[in-house]
Amino acid sequence: MERVLDGGTLPARWRDGIVALGNFDGFHAGHQAVVGRAVARARATGRPALVATFDPHPARLFRPDLPPFTLTPRDQKLDLFEAFGVDATVVIGFDRAFAAHSAEAFVGDWLHGAIGAQGVVTGNDFTFGQARSGDTAALAHLGALHGITAEVVDPVSDGSGTVSSSRIRAALTGGDPQAATALLTRPFTIRGLVEHGAKLGRQLGFPTLNLALGDYQRPAYGVYAVRVRLADGNLHDGVANLGVRPMIDPPLELLEAHLFDWSGDAYGQNVEVELHHYLRPEWKLDGLAALKAQIAADGVAARAKLG
Repeated sequence: MERVLDGGTLPARWRDGIVALGNFDGFHAGHQAVVGRAVARARATGRPALVATFDPHPARLFRPDLPPFTLTPRDQKLDLFEAFGVDATVVIGFDRAFAAHSAEAFVGDWLHGAIGAQGVVTGNDFTFGQARSGDTAALAHLGALHGITAEVVDPVSDGSGTVSSSRIRAALTGGDPQAATALLTRPFTIRGLVEHGAKLGRQLGFPTLNLALGDYQRPAYGVYAVRVRLADGNLHDGVANLGVRPMIDPPLELLEAHLFDWSGDAYGQNVEVELHHYLRPEWKLDGLAALKAQIAADGVAARAKLG
C-alpha cells in the first residue's frame, strides 16, 4: 500500500479512485464497513481503492488538554488499512490552516483537485469544512458539481447498540478487553519500543518488556493476560501489568509484559502487546516476596485464560 504523508502528492496512478473518508481511530467494525464498501466499489469498477484520514485527530488539535484517547496511532492504523486491501492512503495533516477550509474548498480543491476522487464513501456522521459546516448531504451535493459520487454507509450495530470508538474506550476503561475485542474485531493492541526499566522483574525471576503508553487510551490499570508479537513476527503468551506500579517509588506509568517460556533481548525493538483478559487491579503488596508470589499466581491465571 502506498502511503502519502505530510502533504505529499498522490501519484497519478491512484487518481480517479474510490476514497473512504474518515478519521477511523480504532478501525473498528463500523469503520471496516466504510472502507470495505470503498474497496468493493473500486474493485467492481476497476479503480484504485483509497483511504483519506486525518492526523492528528481533530479533537487533539482543538482540545490539546484532553487526556490520551488514541486507539490506533497513525502508523498502526495505516498497517490495518494495508492488511484490509487498500491501495493507497493519504494522511491529511490536520492543522488550523486545513481546518479553516470551507466545505466547498475541501471538495473542490482537495477531493477533486488534489486527490482526483471519482467517488467517496463515508459513515453517516461524517462532517467536514470550517466549523464542521459540511455533512453527508453537502458532500453529495458539492461532489456532484465535480463529478464525484458520494455514498453513505449505515452504522454497524451489535446486540448493545452502534459500534463506536467511544464504546471501545468505555470497555477498556471498564476493564473489559473482551468487549473491546468484539467491537474492534481484534484485540486492543499497544505498539511501542521496548525500553530499559528498573529490572526489578528480572531480579524476581520474571523479566519484562517495558513500553511507554504514549497517547494510547488508558485501559483500566491492572494485570492482564496478553499476547505479545515480537519484531520477528512471532506471538508469545504472557502476563502484563499496566499502570503506575504502586510498589515502586516513585510511581511510573508503564506497560510491563512478561513472556512465558521465552528469553532474549528485545531492547530497542518495536513490539505489540494484545490485551486479552483483565485479571485484577493493581495492588500494593507486603514486600517483594509477596510480589513475587503474586506475579507467579498471575502467570498461572493468565495461562489458564489464554488456554
